[in-house]
Amino acid sequence: MSDAAQPTAAEVRAAADAVKTALDRHLEAVERRTGDDDPAVFDAFNALAAAAEVYDEFLYDRYDEVTPFEIPGAEDSLPPYAGPEEPHALSVLIRRDYAVVEPPRLLAQAQRLADLDPDQHDSDTVPVVGTSVHAALGVLFGEYEADEIASRHKEFGLEEGDSTLWVSAVDELPEPGEWLGAPFDDADPAQVVCRFDVSSVFDEDELDGDADVSVVGGS
Repeated sequence: MSDAAQPTAAEVRAAADAVKTALDRHLEAVERRTGDDDPAVFDAFNALAAAAEVYDEFLYDRYDEVTPFEIPGAEDSLPPYAGPEEPHALSVLIRRDYAVVEPPRLLAQAQRLADLDPDQHDSDTVPVVGTSVHAALGVLFGEYEADEIASRHKEFGLEEGDSTLWVSAVDELPEPGEWLGAPFDDADPAQVVCRFDVSSVFDEDELDGDADVSVVGGS
């Protein structure tokens, strides 16, 4: 960058002040949060990320210095939105990762389910559910919806990893059964209207597990 295009010292200072203000507003939003999906927290997070990015750029351009902070943004991994402004059909793609941290708890819960209703499970599988993590997972995810497992994962001996949810625009709903063989092959990042991410890569002390939400589509 040429000297003429560099930000002034006053502009760098103003950008630093903007980060301080954004930090205060983010903390206030977290303190007043009404639930895990409080939009005020999401807005404050995004405002903090934007302010930090401006300050980082100004600091580097003016003083050839960097900050130790990096707030990851989901929009960095997606191309510009190329879908319709008013989608008439949607496809919701969800991925949640779990670690099996307490196998005995998982096995016990799955065996309990299998014993309560053995007719719903393979008669050869029921006796070994309590000794096979593979069989136990099949019983668990066959019994409960994914959202219920997400809310009760500790009961089942699981620990949450990263998760992401993409809301993607599609031209029209596919025919029944059309994509079941390969459900994620047709995901087009350019059609993503918005996405919600939860990851340990975010600062857990400051964000307290809040999701990063990015709206990348039109109105």
